[in-house]
Amino acid sequence: MLTLSPEPGGTARARASARPIPALGTPPAPRLAVSELAFRYDGRDVLAGVSFEVAPGEIVGLLGPNGAGKSTLFAILTGLLPPAGGEVRLDGARVLAGGRALRARLGVVFQEPSLDGKLTVAENLRLGGRLFGLSRSAAHARALELARAAGLEDRAGERVARLSGGLRRRVEIARALVHRPSILLMDEPTSGLDAAAFRQTWALVQALREEEGLTVLLSSHRPDEAEACDRLLVLAGGRVRRSGTPDELRALVRGDVLTLAADDPEPLAAEVAARFGVRARATRDAVHVECDRGHELVPRVVEAFPPGRLRSIGLRRPTLADAFLAITGEDLWGDPADAPDPNGGER
Repeated sequence: MLTLSPEPGGTARARASARPIPALGTPPAPRLAVSELAFRYDGRDVLAGVSFEVAPGEIVGLLGPNGAGKSTLFAILTGLLPPAGGEVRLDGARVLAGGRALRARLGVVFQEPSLDGKLTVAENLRLGGRLFGLSRSAAHARALELARAAGLEDRAGERVARLSGGLRRRVEIARALVHRPSILLMDEPTSGLDAAAFRQTWALVQALREEEGLTVLLSSHRPDEAEACDRLLVLAGGRVRRSGTPDELRALVRGDVLTLAADDPEPLAAEVAARFGVRARATRDAVHVECDRGHELVPRVVEAFPPGRLRSIGLRRPTLADAFLAITGEDLWGDPADAPDPNGGER
């Protein structure tokens, strides 16, 4: 049985047995393999030949800004949109994208809420079970099991509308697993959640992976969420531009990152690169400079520009947002309101 126990300070953690070590021999087929998946809308390539694989029990994140094609990919896999081309394989067997054989093995958590707020937690879970063909008794038993797994056993009789956003998200995840799928799709699963709800949601996901061998494919534009994945697919312009672990992607940015907030980032980036011989990239309202020994460059930059040219200056180690910028030349933040403050706080 899957259980969550509190860590010191209130953070939930998974308590589960270790996954078995696979026997030597031929490696298993990918749980999910997508090849050259394409979709066009209004004359534009939303997905332009997307290919990737997800191994059994792996947590893979699609990292990209809003508009990168993440939600479109999920809509195709779940049958909400027809692809313009491409192939999908499930455990090595070709299946129709969005077809019954694939959908029966998927649990889906969409970006927009889909629970019935007038029903209780248990009623939402039982309804999900019945919609997937479970008997009344089986749906009831599975609802109780998932409520315990999500840490909501004592809230099972409470209407969903009265729960916080973080608790509702955990109910969404639990309901997606009511039919015991082998793959969980999550579209921006922690969007809008505070730090505590974020940690609790991810504790549940990790516990489900460990206990049930669940394979997870999620989309996100949050670097902190991407850090929780085993592997990341950098999606930009409708294509997978790079794949790797969070550490491998961060290693693409060497040294330190100097962030210069300014009203004229484009000309400032060119000037900084020319003056100091560093790599400087402009985003909406800042310049990001890759450099060794950044603490030595800070005073030189401050002295080089007149008062008022720079709104602020900050120094930090590379993040996945920096790696995304290095790989694609684009800003990870689709909405400036989502971006972290250049000085390290939240906007």
